Amino acid sequence: MYAIWRTFVVRVECWVRYKEIKRQVIDCLNKGYVSHEQRNDIDVKNLLAIGQVSLEEVAEIIGRSRGNDYSSSPHHFDSSITVHVIKTRLAGHNWYVKWYYVEPNSVLLASIIKEKI
Repeated sequence: MYAIWRTFVVRVECWVRYKEIKRQVIDCLNKGYVSHEQRNDIDVKNLLAIGQVSLEEVAEIIGRSRGNDYSSSPHHFDSSITVHVIKTRLAGHNWYVKWYYVEPNSVLLASIIKEKI
């Protein structure tokens, strides 16, 4: 019985955590507190940076995602930074959105990729 209860508690904690992470990134997007990671392949890896999608569209993609679409891991250059990733489907496309925070109220979007299903 303890194992079942523990599994339920962990799932609820993860759901609450993701809900707050989603709220925070959408708030940054709505306020325009966004930067873009500089990279050589930005035209392929970040559709927002090249104007192919808008801040509102990215907010909608993130807003419609679910907890099982989300993952996080330490940044490969600085393990003190948490990198957040959403892989989801919306409007006939697979979306990959990756971001991390550069300041408490500012988000750096590293990748936004769209693939036709």
